[in-house]
Amino acid sequence: MERRFTQDTQWAGERRSAIGVAFLLFTALLSMDAGLGELDVTRGVFWTGLAGLLFVILLPPRISVRPGRLSTRGLLVKDTVRTDALVSVRWYDGVAQRMILRDTEGCQVEIDPTVLVRNPLMWHRLDVDARTSIQRGTLLSGTTALRELSERIDRETVHAVFKASGLE
Repeated sequence: MERRFTQDTQWAGERRSAIGVAFLLFTALLSMDAGLGELDVTRGVFWTGLAGLLFVILLPPRISVRPGRLSTRGLLVKDTVRTDALVSVRWYDGVAQRMILRDTEGCQVEIDPTVLVRNPLMWHRLDVDARTSIQRGTLLSGTTALRELSERIDRETVHAVFKASGLE
């Protein structure tokens, strides 16, 4: 039986890391001010706000995939794109890799492609739906980006198999 819904398996760990880093900064700043005797309510509120801002910046969006849909949910915004009716897929390479998917309804979602690399079930669902978009003739731009991502996932999979079998 095919699984109908899948999400990023490492999101919870990344959320815990964001909380930990923000808390570490908060305690370090409070400890420093307390040690120097300069801690007051204003500075405490400022350090709390700074740690909260760091948490918001570090918290990755929660990505989930179901047949025909890919959704991202941040703290305030939820975006969904129809993956079986894609119009374009763009991949921006660099320090912070980004993949932007746009559908026939004008909706778009921006994701980190490494989420798909580390979640084969998500990639499989997206790949099946992207092939549907190609067959329907809606995917006008982005087949190269999808092929490059597929090749990257294949390389990562082969590397993991070799590593697990001791042939690395």
